Amino acid sequence: MSANVELENLNIRFGDFHAVKDVNLNIRDGEFFSFLGPSGCGKTTILRAVSGFNDPTEGAIYIGGENMLGSGPNERPTALVFQSLALFPLMSVADNISFGLKVRGVGKVQRRKKADELLEMIALSDQGDKLPSELSGGQRQRVAIARALAVEPKVLLLDEPLSALDLKLREHMRTELRRIQQRVGITFIYITHDQGEALTMSDRIAVMSHGVMQQVGSAQDIYDNPATSFVASFVGENNPINGTVIAAEEGYVSLKTDFGELRGRNERGLQPGDRATLFIRPQNLCLSERGDFDNCIQTTVNDQEFEGEFEHLYLAGDSRNLVVSLINDGAIPQFSNGSPISVGFHSDRAVVLPAGEMAYE
Repeated sequence: MSANVELENLNIRFGDFHAVKDVNLNIRDGEFFSFLGPSGCGKTTILRAVSGFNDPTEGAIYIGGENMLGSGPNERPTALVFQSLALFPLMSVADNISFGLKVRGVGKVQRRKKADELLEMIALSDQGDKLPSELSGGQRQRVAIARALAVEPKVLLLDEPLSALDLKLREHMRTELRRIQQRVGITFIYITHDQGEALTMSDRIAVMSHGVMQQVGSAQDIYDNPATSFVASFVGENNPINGTVIAAEEGYVSLKTDFGELRGRNERGLQPGDRATLFIRPQNLCLSERGDFDNCIQTTVNDQEFEGEFEHLYLAGDSRNLVVSLINDGAIPQFSNGSPISVGFHSDRAVVLPAGEMAYE
């Protein structure tokens, strides 16, 4: 059984510091929902408020339609998986998993039965009598999740649980976590600063900055249709080109830039005279001689990197390097630093947004 989670006009302050600002959000029943953002953006503060460890300064939190005001962590239908995992080192894996049931007075036989069921679900059915130290990092991660699921929460809260794992194991655990969530069917609320984790696992994502929810949407929507300059520059690699709008028509705008006139999609109703930034992803920039493009940039090469499947070109931009990522087809020319180069892109692959905060500022 799962439940939806509703945040209504949620504000959280610590003294003069406004950590979470006017968040309104409905996380759907059974959804894998991620809060994505840099350190200090307020995502963990929201998670702790949902779990009952932080009290809102203003607003309300509803779980399954019930107002959680005045309910402590042990009174809420939630379970929390900590970043540190916090497994008990001298308890067996099975006893770790069933510890919450023991606290609730469940008998030993029933506890072991539930632990064995969960061990089978996380593909560790023969590991119950081992100590946590005898397991790999990924196995311990699954045990921590099973322990949280043992008490049958309606909502599982996960605070950057993969951050301590190496890259290959993190990538494997993304698939495992999504599989577990789909199998148990309960609401998952996931906190991460890792875009890959959020994009690959989530039904929807909230991107946050300085306590403000910048955008909520599917992974595809967040990536392809960013709502703000912060989202465009934080989620995935992107090339920003600053300019001033000189024309707007039929869902597109033309921008006067240091590279001349460039055109892209107008997602925010920009009008002539507005300061704006055009964003074009590295994989959507191409060598001009390889096709006909309605936008062309003349610049120079600063560097070139080989990365097996891709070649990355770093080109002189208006404020920082432009990055071009080309699939290694064996026919990419080698450029010397300072060489002139012409790259192009199609207008429908670029988005133009109001000038604003960038993720790297």
